Amino acid sequence: MSFQPAMEMGKANLEIFCETLIGLAQANKNVLAVTSDSRGSGKLMPFAQALPDQIVEVGIAEQNLVGVAAGLASAGKIVYAVSPGSFLTARSLEQIKNDVCYSDQPVKLIGISSGVSYGALGSTHHSIHDIAVLRAIHNCTIVVPADNLETAEAIKAAAAMTHPVFIRFGKRALPHLHQPGTPFAVGKSIQVCDGSDIAFIATGEAVVQATLAAQALEQSGVSARVISMHTIKPLDMDAVLKAAKECKAIATVEEHSVMGGLGEACAAYLIQAGVSVPFKIVGFPDEDTVTGSQLEIFNHYGICQQGLVQTALTLLKT
Repeated sequence: MSFQPAMEMGKANLEIFCETLIGLAQANKNVLAVTSDSRGSGKLMPFAQALPDQIVEVGIAEQNLVGVAAGLASAGKIVYAVSPGSFLTARSLEQIKNDVCYSDQPVKLIGISSGVSYGALGSTHHSIHDIAVLRAIHNCTIVVPADNLETAEAIKAAAAMTHPVFIRFGKRALPHLHQPGTPFAVGKSIQVCDGSDIAFIATGEAVVQATLAAQALEQSGVSARVISMHTIKPLDMDAVLKAAKECKAIATVEEHSVMGGLGEACAAYLIQAGVSVPFKIVGFPDEDTVTGSQLEIFNHYGICQQGLVQTALTLLKT
């Protein structure tokens, strides 16, 4: 796809999640939402009002949330377990590991307000570890949608999946990155725009920042490729290898720790494939994360248009 500098605003991905889930649940009474006092923050109030018999509320008890979801899935239900990512993948990690992944129950784990969406609430509410811990647990697909299209398609795809999946959402309204009808498949990235100088391999809400950076770089005569790596596991290794061979440098961009996330997954693959290219992981360093709004934190760590432009220019000088 050629780069489109004007991006029309869409809705928050969580709103699309709810709308899509309502459609699935109206068509199939086996589709259930299970929440841990998070129907409000998860934008599921319309679902609860439309389908009160298809939502289960366990209260602030994330471990119970995952156990109940696993039990319902074992009985043939199509279960979306919804909770803030910071708690879902920490407080109930043992249940995710044993009750869901090791038991191969096809629960759809929905981590809401992930990354630093709860920015001003501080590190206890930041979820910048979730991809790393779930990458280390076998039998868990990890999807991080970047816009409304990827969200709707990921939720629909999850309904048909027969193995566990974790889908990660933030809170902000996001621009449309893809045209309607853009093909989506779990495990297959989407190229937002093409370029041959720098490749931004980004995921989730960081894809918007990479796209803005690509626009700014284009005005300076730098050709930037942007890849929406919506599936972290399994990784689209073909797209990573293609970018390394066709571009002069790669920067991975994620709303996650630099340890154990998208960047390390890409770097490990390229090293093992014997491919060398100037490479930078842009994310949160191993330090106390600053407090502020999501965008303020993005700006502090260079996960923003200006920061990514500078990252690209520095890489291209090496």
